[in-house]
Amino acid sequence: MSFVIYDLTFLVVSLVALGVFFYKKRKNFSIEGPMYLYRTKFGLKIIDWFGKKHAKWLRPLQYAVVSFAYILMVFSIWLIAYSTYLYIRYPAVSKAVKAPPIFPIFPYFTKFFGLSAFFPPFYFTYFIISIAIVAIFHEFSHGIFAKLNKIGIHSTGFGFLRLFKIPLPFLGAFVEQDDKQMQKAGKFEQLSVLGAGVFANIVLAGLFLALFWLFFLAAFQPIGVGFNDYATSAVNVSEISAIQGIHISSLSNNTQLSFSNNTKYLSIESHNITYFTTPYILEETLKRGIPALGVYENSPAFNASLRGVITSFDGKKVDSTESLINGIHEQRPGDRVKVETIYNGEKEVYDITLSERNGVAYLGISAGGSVQRRGIMSYIVVLTPKINDYYTGVVYESKIGEFGVFIFNLFWWIVIINALVALFNMLPLGALDGGRFFMITIWGITGSKKAGEKGFKWATWVILALLAILMLRWIFAFF
Repeated sequence: MSFVIYDLTFLVVSLVALGVFFYKKRKNFSIEGPMYLYRTKFGLKIIDWFGKKHAKWLRPLQYAVVSFAYILMVFSIWLIAYSTYLYIRYPAVSKAVKAPPIFPIFPYFTKFFGLSAFFPPFYFTYFIISIAIVAIFHEFSHGIFAKLNKIGIHSTGFGFLRLFKIPLPFLGAFVEQDDKQMQKAGKFEQLSVLGAGVFANIVLAGLFLALFWLFFLAAFQPIGVGFNDYATSAVNVSEISAIQGIHISSLSNNTQLSFSNNTKYLSIESHNITYFTTPYILEETLKRGIPALGVYENSPAFNASLRGVITSFDGKKVDSTESLINGIHEQRPGDRVKVETIYNGEKEVYDITLSERNGVAYLGISAGGSVQRRGIMSYIVVLTPKINDYYTGVVYESKIGEFGVFIFNLFWWIVIINALVALFNMLPLGALDGGRFFMITIWGITGSKKAGEKGFKWATWVILALLAILMLRWIFAFF
């Protein structure tokens, strides 16, 4: 059964369960804007118990909380500024990315925006579980550090979106603190309370990342090596002597057009060596006056139309790029080998005669492992394991079937959403934790509350302007 069916079933069950709970506890629900709020004293008891029991190590922890909050604020501002620079400097980015640069995450957004090639599916199940974990720990961390600093808490509870009078299972959490006591508290104490939520999200992201790796190591095993493409090269357009066996001087525009309509690959002759390219690449290269043409080499893999994940080479299992490379180098040019692959879940077998390159056997594929990792985001990306590893080329399968993939992706989304919530909340915007955090910081540096409020207003307008530029650049890219 498709995961979509399971997911929709989970959604229906959640709606029914919430409906029954709402009917029984309806006196405890109140309406505030588009939300149903359910207040409970249970949260207050947890906050009181945890704060009193762990006060000794929570007090020094405040220094780490405030430090991490500053790091997240700087990084979030840099991320917005750098993204804006990329969208302005490279217009192709806004055209290539179908999804708007700013949008709320909602179930199935990966399919809605055509991002399935970049992200795993985002089911209702993932959304409900991830938001519940993120919101509960975020808000209750605020409450624990508020109590630690003798700031009163009026109530705690959970929030649900409502459709008319129907509660929806999109869980949020809230901790209503005493704002007057909060404003009277010291600057450091306020900073620790404001930063506690995002600190909890970062801690959760780290914990679930560890669980993510442990689950991956226990539940997944390598099945083969995927390859990105056939071996490629480039030839000077001026040195092409023939296309499809026709001398270059005999070609006309009509001949070129017939190639485009009927041929998948065109043979290219240059210096008595045969290459291959697609009609589209050839046309675009000539139209734009590009001096070099991208081509496929006349390799064994290309001639055999090799495809899929390579699981076996010459009878030996392939579970890493090293094992594949060693298997090729054990052969001699001209040797005939059997290559097994999995393509779209089906096993395929190829008999391939290896060619020669620099005196050794040559297959002619471009596998993973040669990608240059640059920039902060690339290092963040490689922290998480991947079923299909772009950097190494290794492809893994779950030992427990599709259920393993389901749990794997759930852990991934919990890590990512915790990190995103932490970054977003530390932007210096009014409604976010980062807004007052930034104001208090400027106030502390200048000694003037008015300067802090003015600095906060300027920061808010700058961030909003950058976000507006991002959205407008993306919108105008399609006109």
